[in-house]
Amino acid sequence: WEDFQGKDSQKILRLNPGMAFGTGGHHTTRLCLTMLDELSPSGKDVLDMGCGSGILSIAALLLGANTVTAIDIDQLATKISHENAALNSVDKENFTVYCGNILEDTVLADTIGQRPYDIIVANIVADVIIAMAPLFQRFIKEDGLLIVSGIIQSRAHEVTDQLQAVGFSVEELREDN
Repeated sequence: WEDFQGKDSQKILRLNPGMAFGTGGHHTTRLCLTMLDELSPSGKDVLDMGCGSGILSIAALLLGANTVTAIDIDQLATKISHENAALNSVDKENFTVYCGNILEDTVLADTIGQRPYDIIVANIVADVIIAMAPLFQRFIKEDGLLIVSGIIQSRAHEVTDQLQAVGFSVEELREDN
């Protein structure tokens, strides 16, 4: 990994992804990080669906998010998310990580959905985003924002069609490789 000395105004995210997805080097992750930075999640509640290494969750907290709730189907990913949160001195009170399949576990879905979120981010594949579309709608605040990434270009229309079918409108599409 690299040592980096940032400028005083820069936030530095320290990360050891282990075997989890999310180093910041992948185009889809970088697009999500850019969007989070532009949206300024300061004071907002964020939900990270498919958190992997925790990179997007931790970035949201470093950018001032009030709370972040993260979920991943992989137990190793949730462990690594906790480790990376500690590496970045994230307040445990503001960061909650769950492990499970939210598409199959209704108790988990009910737990996650106890309150609405200002921002939901999901950097996963098209099939999972399509399947989660109704959950996104259930979990998001009325004026909330959904960021989805990890979608190959040939499947983009399927994702946008499904998201629109459950009530979302597409504000912006970005592409990087």
